[in-house]
Amino acid sequence: MGQGQKGSSDKEEKKKKKRDESPAPEDSHKCRVCRFPLLVALLQLLLGAAVTVVAFLMLAISPSLMARETPHWAGIILCLVSILGLILYCINYHPDERSSIQFIVKLLYFVLCTIGLVISVLVIAFSGHHYSQTGSFRCQQAGEDCVCRLDQEDPIARTFSYEGVSDCEAITGTLTLYFLLQIVLNLLQAVVCAIGAFIMWKHRYQVFFAGLQIGSSSSQWQNV
Repeated sequence: MGQGQKGSSDKEEKKKKKRDESPAPEDSHKCRVCRFPLLVALLQLLLGAAVTVVAFLMLAISPSLMARETPHWAGIILCLVSILGLILYCINYHPDERSSIQFIVKLLYFVLCTIGLVISVLVIAFSGHHYSQTGSFRCQQAGEDCVCRLDQEDPIARTFSYEGVSDCEAITGTLTLYFLLQIVLNLLQAVVCAIGAFIMWKHRYQVFFAGLQIGSSSSQWQNV
């Protein structure tokens, strides 16, 4: 009889010890905007929208600008990536997959963040090239067009013609400023996408543990 009471009391003490060692619940007053992936998705949405707006402003200067010079497509793609991040936040994000839907959305978000990083780097490369190019332009007005060359004294130098430009200052000044702004925005976007992809990878494959040894023959592990 005494042994039975002792065994039951030992079980109760073990249960109580497990409850004490279990991680504390999340603070309900914690900043919800700062939680992953909400903050990353919001930054991607804002930066993607900014990239798209600046690209259309560039296109308004001259309709002859090419798609690589006005990367509105990059901004739209990154806005779609951010929407997927918001969906991931709405389905109760956990570091470990709790459902097949969450696993699929997390995998897609990781892949799209990686693609967004590559796209942002490409836009930075194109914008940097055109920024240095337009900064060296020597332009002349030709009717309603603006004709620019890198070297006015070279008769075989490549000529760039911008249609619908009434003032060449829009090419050498405003357009150059927009290229610089695209470099800054896409650099920030690349950093945000890299952070999002890294956090997704870390939560999936890098789980850090701290060990707590109990007794001489058993050990209990808990997440940090």
